[in-house]
Amino acid sequence: MRELIEKNRRITVVPSDFKCANKGTIIEVEPRFFTIELDYEPEGMLRHNYCEFYTQTNHGTLYFDSYPEAIEGKRIKIANPAKHRFLQRRQYTRIKYVYDLDLTFNDGVNQITTLDISAGGMKFRTGENINIEREYSIILPLSEKQSIECRFSPIRIEKCENGEYTVSGRFEYNNNKDKMTLTQFCSKRSIEIQNK
Repeated sequence: MRELIEKNRRITVVPSDFKCANKGTIIEVEPRFFTIELDYEPEGMLRHNYCEFYTQTNHGTLYFDSYPEAIEGKRIKIANPAKHRFLQRRQYTRIKYVYDLDLTFNDGVNQITTLDISAGGMKFRTGENINIEREYSIILPLSEKQSIECRFSPIRIEKCENGEYTVSGRFEYNNNKDKMTLTQFCSKRSIEIQNK
């Protein structure tokens, strides 16, 4: 595990209240602990309360949970986890995500059916022609009570034999918290699917 947790590596920390998600840099690695310098004050983090951790390695996205052993301002000392897993080699975890949604540009609305999604972007099917030069708005439902709004830029459009289009593209976010929320949503759904 120590060779995976390296000094100067960026890492995302998600407490039980994911609205308090934070990012930071690993500044010290010891045999039983590692220390993170957070970007923001550690709201929602308590000593000995488990958090989720996500970091990108050469082997893919590393996921584990552990707890702060000490919290001193923006520096938190984390106990080395007992186990870990790699979610996948992509930068972001991609999951199946099928919804009928509206893709909007100014006052225009395109009806789409999403196929899959990640924090980086999505793929969808539509019967309408999408302009690859435009940046669209979309609201993504994550639960009955929660959704996020972001911007979507098409990257690749393929015309299918039935006349529909399959469109892939990337997301831009209004704030970093929405990106972390979607990252966590996709990672949790991926784990739930693997455990079924």
